[in-house]
Amino acid sequence: MKDYRDIIIKPVVTEKSMNMLADNKYTFIVDKRANKTEIKNAIENIFEVRVESINTINVKGKPKRMGRFEGKKPDRKKAVISLKPGQKIRLFEGM
Repeated sequence: MKDYRDIIIKPVVTEKSMNMLADNKYTFIVDKRANKTEIKNAIENIFEVRVESINTINVKGKPKRMGRFEGKKPDRKKAVISLKPGQKIRLFEGM
């Protein structure tokens, strides 16, 4: 079993994700191999909240150039977590 902190990589702080906080939805970058059950258990144990639902999105990396060299950004997986009413994640409160 993986450590819970290996599943949740980092929070997503964008204008769109900050607007979703009003609907009690939080966005995180998670491990690409993690499933919804593992993500739910990790969020509940790390932040001590109750999760209502999870939506996951596989994001393909965009192509990038550096002069004449071509490459691409790495693929990643995002998870949008909906919490039960009255629940808050303190990490996002100051934003």
